[in-house]
Amino acid sequence: MNRIASISFTAALGWAFATAPPVHAQTAATAATAAAQRLADGSGYVSVIRLAHQPDTKENGRLLMVFEQDGMKGIPLYSSNDDGDHWTLQSDITDRAHASDKRWQLRWQPNLSEVPRTSGHLAAGTLLLAANATGNDERGRVITEDLQLYASTDGGGSWRYLGSIIKGGGRPEDKDNKGVWEPDIHVLDDGRMVAYYSSEQHKAAGYNQLLAHKVSVDGGRHWGSETIDVAVPGGVQRPGMATVARLPDGRYAMTYENIDGPRNGQVFIKYSRDGLDWGDPADHGDPVMTASGMFPSACPVVRWFPLGGPEGVIVVSAERAGGGGDEGGHALYWNNASGRGPWWQVPAPVRKLTGNIHAGWTQALLLRRDGRLLHVTSSARADAPEDVAANQILFASAQLPFDRYEAEDAALRSAVMIGDDKLSNGAKARIAGGTDGRLRFEIHVPAAGKRMLRVRFADLGLPAQPGIKLNGAPLGHMHVVADSEGWSIAEIQAPLLAGFNMIDVAGGAHALDVDYLQLGDDPIAGKQP
Repeated sequence: MNRIASISFTAALGWAFATAPPVHAQTAATAATAAAQRLADGSGYVSVIRLAHQPDTKENGRLLMVFEQDGMKGIPLYSSNDDGDHWTLQSDITDRAHASDKRWQLRWQPNLSEVPRTSGHLAAGTLLLAANATGNDERGRVITEDLQLYASTDGGGSWRYLGSIIKGGGRPEDKDNKGVWEPDIHVLDDGRMVAYYSSEQHKAAGYNQLLAHKVSVDGGRHWGSETIDVAVPGGVQRPGMATVARLPDGRYAMTYENIDGPRNGQVFIKYSRDGLDWGDPADHGDPVMTASGMFPSACPVVRWFPLGGPEGVIVVSAERAGGGGDEGGHALYWNNASGRGPWWQVPAPVRKLTGNIHAGWTQALLLRRDGRLLHVTSSARADAPEDVAANQILFASAQLPFDRYEAEDAALRSAVMIGDDKLSNGAKARIAGGTDGRLRFEIHVPAAGKRMLRVRFADLGLPAQPGIKLNGAPLGHMHVVADSEGWSIAEIQAPLLAGFNMIDVAGGAHALDVDYLQLGDDPIAGKQP
């Protein structure tokens, strides 16, 4: 945990189970979130899963969602039977370990998962909820934490306490606190369970905060010794908020934020063959970054989706961005080469509002059956942007163009990025005229073959068309058509190699703007500009 929330404390304990009517599509109140639907009040930290291993196979496909809510009511659990179009409140999951103590509640950083195979005494299909239970002092201030694990064998209808992963202490705002935060649970191929988390318990050793994990061989009842995964010495930098995803080649990918590093909040990615050995803890891993230097920042979540080829696509969401990226965090970052090469941006389905640090704090992405991505995030409210208690949970689904490469993400030479909300990702690249101006797109394709390259561009009042090279060699004659918004699209067949290809888009006789490069299969119809 790397930021202190302004939270109101009200006592509410015990197991509250209330079924509410479905939440239907409700257009958010501001133009900035017009495409998103409002689910409920909620401060942040959304986790969504699709059931896939239930004993009653009719339950498979149902979606479940949890998130943080303000106050002391516990963790709300919602379900959807239509792939995320509508949601129903199932219950508020509360702290069972301290049920008689009204100063305690299950409140922060919920992580929902489904056991895919037997893990200790847990059968496949068991649901797991890991979350941070906090204890307050007499003034309602957090003074201790307990990363707890709960299990459900009836699809989320009831929950039982399994045990504590690790306990922490101290007020979050105190410099010498011993806090523990942000659990992320996974079951390995051999059935062992891993809990990744952030720890502030090593300050005396020179680590302001570090990432670690523990392993359980009995289904989460007991946990082994702590193993450190990422730790930056010096007592300043704070790696935190680790999430882990499995890749198709069997590796595990971990993303995390590095608060108070050289680029505050920058997101890094590390890999492991077994989910346990992440290499030298002092090794940051690789930055998630475009070739132009933009990067996601703070509260990352990593997911892998089977889209676009055998390597699929890795997608990272974050609260905001740096290096010239959208500070509102309105873009997702993706890579279709198993993490190799540059990253690219794509507009997020929900355009959340900022204003407080919990808006966009840990978001959820899930692939729907129709190929669209469901995106769920917290968002500030337009009439009270700084009030965390006023935050709301928004959701939307969209088909994302993972074959579109934004011009502002390419390597720039004698070119500059310019914001423009009317364009594909809210920005464009302006290339100098002549031979020096250039955008270099290093793109990855799974197989060799001819593909249609499309470059969307516009001159600045003086006639200009881009030149295109593929792997160093100029391509032939381009077909240029005009679109309905006054831009031009240059298209040309290109014989791509399997793997990485280098596509250079050069300036024309005069300066010009480029919106994006897109791969396609068929020529487009249009009129000559």
